[in-house]
Amino acid sequence: MLQNNIVSIKKIVINNEMKYDDHIVLNYKIEYPDFKSSYYQMSLLVINKFYKEKALEYQEHCKDELFNAAVEQYKYDVENGFPIRSYEALQVFESTYNCGCIISLYFDQYEYTGGAHGNTLRYSQTFNLQKCSRITLKQLFDCSLDYKTYILKQVKTQIEQDTSIYFDNYAKLIVDAFNEKSFYCTSEGLVVYYQQYDISPYSSGIREFLIPYSDCVINPIKKCFPIKL
Repeated sequence: MLQNNIVSIKKIVINNEMKYDDHIVLNYKIEYPDFKSSYYQMSLLVINKFYKEKALEYQEHCKDELFNAAVEQYKYDVENGFPIRSYEALQVFESTYNCGCIISLYFDQYEYTGGAHGNTLRYSQTFNLQKCSRITLKQLFDCSLDYKTYILKQVKTQIEQDTSIYFDNYAKLIVDAFNEKSFYCTSEGLVVYYQQYDISPYSSGIREFLIPYSDCVINPIKKCFPIKL
């Protein structure tokens, strides 16, 4: 039998306030998951290592590139009598699917480096723990129509319900900016997304499109073989 939520998720947090000349010039906070289960222990060991390493890599980016840029910004602000603006980096994650042998989640990395607002970059992964492998978008489709054609048709239909929040040439942009890695799974269907500015202004945020499970779109739980609990 298959059972929901046999994998638990603990949130690990790395944070720091970095100072220069006794002023905080950079705040960073980095969240990443640590998975635990009585099952799939080898797979989870690999995945936990993957996310920890990515978090530490991002921390190094904050401590090196972002901090140096923040110091230069601080010096410039002081020299020109401008208000001091601290840089900020924040990584958060959301688990969107945790069922049987499947986990899916996305991360948002937000950085503020001056100006009117910061920017957010999203990335995501979906794993089959029984195979210790990442599930691709193509693997979640089973119909005669090409999966990319199917998705883009769904996206275009949803955009046309309210085109006011998108760029005028959205029909071309959804094709040009399509990234087959930009998806995650939920209980209702898979969600494909576009980064900020890809197909719409900043104010519209990261655009998400739910593609419901159907005869064409496979619920990833179907890729799990039964286990005895």
